Amino acid sequence: MSSALLHTPDRQHSDSIKWQRYAGRDILPMWVADMDFAAPAEVVEALQARIAQGMFGYTEPSASLHEAIVDGIARDHGWQIEPDWIVFLPGVVSGFNLACRLAGTPGDSVLTFPPIYPPVLTAPRNQERRLLRSELVLAGGHWEYDWEGLDTLLATQRAREVVICNPHNPVGRVWSRDELTRLAWYAEKHDWLICSDDIHCGLVLDPTRPYTPIAALDESIAQRTITLMAPSKTWNIPALGCAFAVIPNASLRKQYVAAGHGLTPEVNLLGLVACEAAYRHGDAWRQALLARLRENAQRLHACVNALDGLSMTPVEATYLAWVDCRALGLAQPQKYFEQHGLGFSDGRDFGMEGFVRINFACGPELLDEALRRLDLAVRAA
Repeated sequence: MSSALLHTPDRQHSDSIKWQRYAGRDILPMWVADMDFAAPAEVVEALQARIAQGMFGYTEPSASLHEAIVDGIARDHGWQIEPDWIVFLPGVVSGFNLACRLAGTPGDSVLTFPPIYPPVLTAPRNQERRLLRSELVLAGGHWEYDWEGLDTLLATQRAREVVICNPHNPVGRVWSRDELTRLAWYAEKHDWLICSDDIHCGLVLDPTRPYTPIAALDESIAQRTITLMAPSKTWNIPALGCAFAVIPNASLRKQYVAAGHGLTPEVNLLGLVACEAAYRHGDAWRQALLARLRENAQRLHACVNALDGLSMTPVEATYLAWVDCRALGLAQPQKYFEQHGLGFSDGRDFGMEGFVRINFACGPELLDEALRRLDLAVRAA
């Protein structure tokens, strides 16, 4: 697919949160999960056409939008869902916070696997639940669940729900069918509700690691699972505020909707428009994006692992690299790299010290400069 479909506008003087963090400072922003590529032309055109109507009254998600999502998920991920399983949300963060409200009663526990997207770590507390942590481990050149550690934890602690990321942010794993099946076994044994944040499912970089929704394993697992998805990461439209939960269990779906009454706003009209356009017409752009991300991931992986004191595993999905800086002996790696002109995310926010997360969804020129600065920074450490 042609890289001509990808455009990288100058965002230095825009209202971008990503770029404004370091406004006036010579620091490359490679932190928040926001790509530097303009959204697909088909999405922009659909938004322009809707705005031209001049009517912005209360709007419900259309049958056409439901159809586009159902068709897109079947086409891209081989999962056949039903339109009435879809519950629209303003974002996946709202989605897993609502799921935590269904985890037993206040004081009960929600299990998750750090390092993980920071709002997952705070969601249980937001809903008066306790957080149970079972940290991922690095083994055999990739991150995986610590099954032995999980058994030890569950010998003394009881969870009512598990929240996972698939693909996982920030380690970039696409969990295999075997791994998901094993986790599902725990869910059935301990009667957990499963909430799976699958927002990066359209960004699989390694074709040998196909994405499987945990709810697609079998009917029994589907009945206890809330799957969260959105077009926001894949097509770079996060500020339009459109996501959705896929909940096959009608009773669970009813409880989930009720948990959001009076708290969760309706999805922005333009978010609905963009969502449909992305699923219907955005695949050529997505394929061009994946080609760029694969190249960027390979270049970053080669650079990082050639530097003494840094290491990272291959990125199977997402545009985020989880880089191990512990061998550099730095008290605050994120602050150190900022001093050398690189704005990364701090691993402590994800629940693991000594790491940084690097967003490599950028044009080749910015990546060139970032790799040059990274080399200089490590040599100076």
